[in-house]
Amino acid sequence: MSDAHDKTALFSYQAFEEDSAAVRTVLEHVNEALQDKGYNPYSQIVGYLISGDPTFITSHQNARSLILQIERDIILEELVRHYLKQAE
Repeated sequence: MSDAHDKTALFSYQAFEEDSAAVRTVLEHVNEALQDKGYNPYSQIVGYLISGDPTFITSHQNARSLILQIERDIILEELVRHYLKQAE
């Protein structure tokens, strides 16, 4: 008998080059804004990505509005893609 946890779910999202560029630009801007305000950008961005709570991102320099324009799953996929490419 097969258990539902034995099967691999397929997550299908096809990224486009524009997505990569947009994610990079937004994350760089958010990083700068968080640093300007004295926050640890890694912790704050991870908090946002895990929880979906936009208050982890400062509104300074319009950073919160910018990051909310990109779906969290797209940001996560781009981060994983970039990390794995660096590991090759």
